[in-house]
Parts: sequence; structure tokens; C-alpha cells
Amino acid sequence: MRTELQARLAEIPLIDHHVHGPLKDHVSRAEFELLITESDRPVPAWMTQFDSQVGFAVRRHCAPVLGLPPHASPEEYWATRSGLEPGELTRRLLAASRTRRWLVETGYAGERIAGLSEFGELVEGRVDEVVRLESVLESVARGCTADGLVAAFRDELQRRARDAVGLKSIVAYRHGFDFDPEPPSRGDVLRAAERWLRTVDAGAEPRVDDIVLLRMLLREGVSTGLPLQLHAGYGDPDVELHRCDPLLLTRWLKAIEGSGTDVLLLHCYPFHRNAGYLAQAFPHVYFDVGLAINYTGARSAAVVAESLELAPFAKLLYSSDAWGPPELHHLGAVLWRRGMALAMAEWVDEGEWSLEEAVRVATLIGRENAARVYGLDDD
Repeated sequence: MRTELQARLAEIPLIDHHVHGPLKDHVSRAEFELLITESDRPVPAWMTQFDSQVGFAVRRHCAPVLGLPPHASPEEYWATRSGLEPGELTRRLLAASRTRRWLVETGYAGERIAGLSEFGELVEGRVDEVVRLESVLESVARGCTADGLVAAFRDELQRRARDAVGLKSIVAYRHGFDFDPEPPSRGDVLRAAERWLRTVDAGAEPRVDDIVLLRMLLREGVSTGLPLQLHAGYGDPDVELHRCDPLLLTRWLKAIEGSGTDVLLLHCYPFHRNAGYLAQAFPHVYFDVGLAINYTGARSAAVVAESLELAPFAKLLYSSDAWGPPELHHLGAVLWRRGMALAMAEWVDEGEWSLEEAVRVATLIGRENAARVYGLDDD
């Protein structure tokens, strides 16, 4: 049953509802190893990131795409990888993922990775943009007065959102979810803007981390009616993980429930069961386990199975959250399909599910839910 189910799931043309661009240029092995961990600290000289779940997954699942046997050594893998042009490497790995639509968040380190149009040239499927709210505010900060900041942000957001399918906030990174769920007053926003703009005018890089301004961004994002993605849980050391449990959003989720805006909780590990509860409790809440899938490697099947425990299946989506190495774009899809097949084959074998029901649910999560939430036309 598992083999048949894997074959059926391999045919699903996935929609990756949250992803970033692949690297544009060659990187050294040391750079690559730093890019396959969420840590932003240098990898100690006495260890290698190939000795991790994601490192093993690269050698197991990406090596064959490059013409190598599964479990090729890190040295063999790196020698072959280094001999390929970045564009060819990316095309091979992304094509092998069988993903046919990519919703690309463009707000982070864009100079190192392919932009939206470049991404589109590397894949057979379609690409769409997800706009990061914090990046929009930061882009209009220089030269603004406090009084004009909100108006400038609204104008720029309206322009950027015109062709976007969704928005994203990284309030989890910049503050955490333990914030006042009520929208800030105009006076509070003006005072916060004055403080922030003074640092920008003094030459600091615009980086919004004032919680009043972040709450204002959430309010403005909700007012657009576009789906709003929120990073939750596991990420780089910028996050304080205990403040990124999506349960801390409960009062805010209640406050915006009648707005018409859907909220998509991204990745969520190790709080993915909490996210499943929120997705069950609130009609406007959805979630995925994207980032965790790559980094848990052979154990990702357990994470995928746990994501299926509580939430209605119409409330789960697939994402890779890949950024940089195209191996991550490939692994997200391969490991998600593997995890779904392992979980559901057991249920089919036990007579709890039928084969056709398993395929139907996987198709919902792999593409149909994203198409509905983001209002995507058929590919």
C-alpha cells in the first residue's frame, strides 16, 4: 500500500504557498553548510552540517538528482554539485520537486537570491508574490515625517499588493506574539514613528522592531483583505522561541475574526499541535509545518503525521520555506510527500482510511487548499 500511495502522491502538482528564491551564484562548502541550518553562527571547525538530519536528507534525496547514488559522501556530493552552474543545479532540483506553483516571499536578502522574475525563468510552473509588511514600511522610512509615515506606507502597500496574492509579517522575529491584541492609537503610532525615524535619520539601517509599529502593520495588513502569513515557532536565533508559540495569538485572532482576512501560521514547530488546535477552533486560521520538514529530515514523517492529528484537513497547507540552496526547495516537497505517504499508508492498511480518501486529503493539503485561500486560478 505504501508504494502505491507514494506513486499516487508523486503525481500531485504541488503549490508551495511560502517559499523564497534560490541562490543565484556559487557558494563555498562552508557557506553552504551555514545555509542548511537556521543558526546564523559560524559552523565550528570540528563539525559538519552534513552530520545532521538535513545533511543526511541532502545526500539521500538530492544526490540522485545530480546523478549520484543515494548516500554519496559529502565530498562526492560537493564535488559534483560544484561542477554544475547555479542555474542548471537549480533547474534540476526544482523540477524534481514536482512543484507547479510557487508563492514567493520577497522580503529577505534579495540580492543573494533569485528575484521573482528570475525565479520564474528557473521553473516550469508559475510564481506569485507574497509581500512582507515590515519591508514595505522600511522601504519608505527615509525622508518621512512621523505624521506622513502611515500614509506613505499605505500608498506603497497598495501599490505592492496590487499584484500580490498575500502578505506576511515577521512580528514573531521582531518582538514575539505576546503583544496587545488591540490596534494602537494614532497618538501611540506617531510617538513610535518619531522614535524610530530619529534612528533612521541618524544613519541607522531601517529595521522596524517597535511593537507599536508592528501592531500598526498587522492592522493595515488585515485591512487589505489579503491572506496574511505569520511566521511562528522555529527560526534563526533572532527569535525568542518561547514567545513564538501561536497560542499567544489567541486574543488577536479573536479580535480580527470578523475582518474577512485569513491567517496562515507558517511552520510552527515545535508548536505545530498548538497551531492545529487554532486551525480547528477558528475558521480563519490555517497552518503548515514547512520549515520543520527539511530540518527534521528522516524524522519529518513524525512531524507531518502530528500535523494531521487535530485540524480539519481543509485547514492545512504545504510549504517548503526554502531559502537559498535549491536542495531545500527539493527536499521540502520530497519529504512532505514521504511523510504523508508513511502516515496515511498505516491508516489505509488498518482500514481506517481508504486509498482514495488518502489521495484526496493529500491533494487538498498539497494544492487545493492554497488555491482556495489565495484565490489562485487553475494552472
